[in-house]
Amino acid sequence: MWNFLIKLNKRLVVLIPAMMAAGYLFGLSAVSASLYALKALILPFTFLMVYPMMVTLNIRSLQDGIKNVRLQLFAQVVNFAVVPFIAYGLGLIFFRDQPYMALGLLLASLLPTSGMTISWTGFAKGNLAAAVNMTVIGLTLGSLATPFYVQGLMGARVDIDLMLVVKQILVIVFLPMFLGYLTRQMFLRKYGMQEFKQTWASRFPSLSTVGVLGIVFVAIALKAKGISENPGILGGIFMPLLIMYVFNFGLSTMVGRVFFNRGDAIALVYGTVMRNLSIALAIAINAFGSKGADAALVIAVSYIVQVQSAAWYVKFSDRIFGPAPSAE
Repeated sequence: MWNFLIKLNKRLVVLIPAMMAAGYLFGLSAVSASLYALKALILPFTFLMVYPMMVTLNIRSLQDGIKNVRLQLFAQVVNFAVVPFIAYGLGLIFFRDQPYMALGLLLASLLPTSGMTISWTGFAKGNLAAAVNMTVIGLTLGSLATPFYVQGLMGARVDIDLMLVVKQILVIVFLPMFLGYLTRQMFLRKYGMQEFKQTWASRFPSLSTVGVLGIVFVAIALKAKGISENPGILGGIFMPLLIMYVFNFGLSTMVGRVFFNRGDAIALVYGTVMRNLSIALAIAINAFGSKGADAALVIAVSYIVQVQSAAWYVKFSDRIFGPAPSAE
């Protein structure tokens, strides 16, 4: 079973569009009662999506101290002082009359870093230690800041229950983070660090993949009839997402080349471009009810753009920053 799940995790590029198509077909044929019942799966899928990621997140890495404060500061400035406002501006331009889609674009920009930040940094032979710290800091700050960004930027356009958003973030992020930390400590005591890394560290993210695919299926199924009535809506979503990711990659690459060495620069790129779309998707669906389906659709499409662009960037990282130093 584990090998099958790990293979799923490596095929997100194909599986997410396939699950979107399956959700679309199901949503078109399902009766209202079936769609209502489908909503009951949102919370279990959400927990399955977030909790396994937290087990592999080494929060204790922060206790070693941040070895490169300058790099972390640059990363968080890009994450919270630049990218959310670019997303907000694109939302005003492309989704002027669709505020909940603009909300989805904003949510996709507000939760930086995920397990993929560390993975892609490793693939490109960047600074993994910096990427781990960036992931913990970015996820924590993003979770704390999201309610206030959403209220401040979107409060006039969408109905926001600020306390409900805060409550959902506590349930979706911090409760799984706490339980994940306890689980990690239990596994480390039982198996030790070496066996945990070799055997279990790759298994938990594969469980998260099942949750991601389930949430994507639900999000598209709930929006299927609306898509069928306006099929051009998907093209309208791709354009602002492409602009946001191209801008983000371009800005982070430029900053990395000017101010940092190769390893730190790659960590900076993946620590500022990779967004935690799983948590953003869960917030959109859980905190905004049926109206959140529009936001969830934007975030679901973001998976395709993010995974594809990250994979392509690895291919060009040596051309951009030079080859990785060979081990002596």
